Amino acid sequence: MTTVPRPAAELSADEARRIALRAQGFLGAPDRRAGVRGVLRSLGQVQLDTISVLARSHELIPYARLGAVGRPAVEDAYWTGAHAFEYWSHAACVLPIEEWPHFAFRRRAYRGRPQWHHELSAGAYDKVIDQLRDEGPRTATELGGAKNKGEWWDWSDAKIAVERALMYGEVVVVERRGWKRVYDLAERAVPQALLHDDLDDTECVRRLVRQAGEALGVGTRADIADYHRIKGEQFDAVVEAAGLVPVTVAGWGKPAWADPAALATEPRGRHRTTLLSPFDSLIWERPRTERIFGFTHRLEAYVPKQKRVHGYFAMPVLAGGRLVGRVDPAREGRTLVARQVTLDGPKAVPAVAAALREAAEWVGCDAVSVVPERVSHPELTPELVRALA
Repeated sequence: MTTVPRPAAELSADEARRIALRAQGFLGAPDRRAGVRGVLRSLGQVQLDTISVLARSHELIPYARLGAVGRPAVEDAYWTGAHAFEYWSHAACVLPIEEWPHFAFRRRAYRGRPQWHHELSAGAYDKVIDQLRDEGPRTATELGGAKNKGEWWDWSDAKIAVERALMYGEVVVVERRGWKRVYDLAERAVPQALLHDDLDDTECVRRLVRQAGEALGVGTRADIADYHRIKGEQFDAVVEAAGLVPVTVAGWGKPAWADPAALATEPRGRHRTTLLSPFDSLIWERPRTERIFGFTHRLEAYVPKQKRVHGYFAMPVLAGGRLVGRVDPAREGRTLVARQVTLDGPKAVPAVAAALREAAEWVGCDAVSVVPERVSHPELTPELVRALA
């Protein structure tokens, strides 16, 4: 690990928490004029996931920051006008199109990759490229089918080929139709000014470390490197050139770095009260969430039902800059049902109720109900029901 220079600042745990909240768009007035695309540019990426409860995660993330922005407007912001593309960052993510050159290092790594989970039949790759060139943008189904007749991971030759081309950067996704990726040739879909792999690996990583530091406000080596899944030694090599400054944070026990702009002014303003997707970049890394909020959260969607503690898709509730509880939501007709509610004491009741009411309105529900026997503090159930009425 690199030797850490003398810290530029010493931050209290509370100061670090507020810096992180502001950087992630939860403290201060949201930039509604910039809208969803502004959120995407500020965060640098929005994670995608197939799970849809109230909405899919890529919809929940701008909603959490902007409030009840129309869901069609969210989709249009991502998938029209080639403003964004999909690629592998923290996971499968939507990324601002201007970041295309900075992922050249990852495209090169994929091109040199010796092992793949799926074998590629001879001629399949060229066939898909030729088909896209001749026929224009296509879904996997339109290219010949996404799967064979076996299990879900049994991809067709066309699907294997086009996903390989996507990782190489010869193909890009700048559009979805009904949650299906629409593949196109990068040479046609990516603006010409951005369509290059000119930046070397060091410059790509330097830019992404800087962007991650700005999006997080303050973070440890692991926090910042994990944002775009960069290796620790890559972080070490560029952090000084990236312009982040070393800081110490009380109680963290590890060296940290901060965006200099985040240190220049005191974080202040209005806090958002909202439900958070488990895939939100504010909380997606469990050690960071525990360190900043003293809150342990685990996505239990893939945990056997009988072993779940908080529910299938428990969403933490953010209020006053704290995580004050969690809700496992579902929709039944026009009712948002809180199948399970965990409250951090009586003070959490108004915040949880407010978050549920706003979310219900956003997804077109006109009522909210709770399952009384699934409220963590049964004595608070009547108060919660009244607050929801």
